[in-house]
Parts: sequence; structure tokens; C-alpha cells
Amino acid sequence: MKITGKKDIFFDLDHTLWDFEKNSALAFQVILEKYRIGVSHTDFNRYYSPINAKYWKLYRDGSITQQELRYGRLTDTFNILGFEADEDLLYAISEEYINLLPVNSHLHEGAIEILEYLKPKYNLHIITNGPDAVQERKLKNANIQHYFETITNSDLAGCKKPHAGIFEYALKAANTDKVSSIMIGDCIEADVQGALDCGLDAIFFNEHGQEAHTSIKQVNHLLDLKNIL
Repeated sequence: MKITGKKDIFFDLDHTLWDFEKNSALAFQVILEKYRIGVSHTDFNRYYSPINAKYWKLYRDGSITQQELRYGRLTDTFNILGFEADEDLLYAISEEYINLLPVNSHLHEGAIEILEYLKPKYNLHIITNGPDAVQERKLKNANIQHYFETITNSDLAGCKKPHAGIFEYALKAANTDKVSSIMIGDCIEADVQGALDCGLDAIFFNEHGQEAHTSIKQVNHLLDLKNIL
């Protein structure tokens, strides 16, 4: 069933349009080789991915700082792999990662096609929890920044999804209202429930087939959005 009455679509960036897992893995492959760390990048990324997700949840909840996020996820991953990294090495890797990550520009399958489909019909926007400078480089290097009227990040809003404040900030920046807007994202807590709690409609990009309440609108592939928007 088509969703009607919407004129503004707000997308999450990482894990929704921008393929974080693939781009992150490529960055770490370069880093592990550069610093001659005796750990395969396949093993590293297998452990890093869930650890990173855990730390991002803590960061969203305000339980840890951005610095604790950046170093904690590395420390825990290396500990599991039995590799001892001193403070200087952790700092170097963390900085290198932040610099290299946005260089890679892989998008989720169908991202460009769905943006081309939606752009003539809606005003498109971004709401992301990532830091300003990093997210800007991701959009630029992936050559998708021109699709979006506004880009709201947690640095600008002063709070992170699922906090209502970031959605309110994005709506004001877009000069639109909740009734005419819809949020699309991969995180059920931050993107979907955060938007719903704020009074926005939402679509869950459920690429991995997670369990979700039947009342929540969802798609398993970005191109499935053509069926409802």
C-alpha cells in the first residue's frame, strides 16, 4: 500500500544508504597492513563489527564519550584476538581509521536508483549520528550530497538519535512538519522508534531480516521503497 501525504523524506546515512560494513572493512585492511599487525583483516572485522555496534549503542545512550567509543571498540577487538596494542598504537589506528573511513564510497545496493526515483517526488534529507566532518566527506566521496536539501548530524543538533531533539532540529532545518515527513533507517531503536516517539512516520530498512513488530513499516531492500513511496 502506498504511503500518501508525505513531501519530506529523512534518511539515515550509515548502514542505510552508505555501506558502513564494507567501507569499514576496507579501511581496516589498509590499516592492519600499514602497521604490520599480525591479525587477518577477516578475523578483525568479524569481531569488530558487533563490538562497534555495542559501543555505538552506549554512545547513543550517552553512557560513553566519543573518545571512549573510538578507543574502546579497538581495545576490545584486539583483546579478543590476543593482540596487545599500547596507547600510542591505539591512538594512531583510531586517527587513521577516521581519516580513511570516508575515503571509501560503497553504497547499499539500489541506493542511487532509489534516490533518483524519489528525488523528483520528495524533498530528501539526512539525519545522522555521525560527526559533522566525517559524514560530510562520506556524502561527498560517494557523490550523493546533491540529492539532499538538508543534512542534520548530531554535532549540529547537540543530541543524537533517538533523542527527539535531533528530529525537531532536522524538521526545522527542512522547514517542514511531522505529518508531511517520514524517516527511513536501519536502526529500530534510533531511527524508527526515535522518529515514531517524536511523532514522525517511519520505515525500517530491515536488510538482515530482524524481528520487528508487525505495525512497523519495513523494507528488506532499498528498491522496495518504490512499492510504498
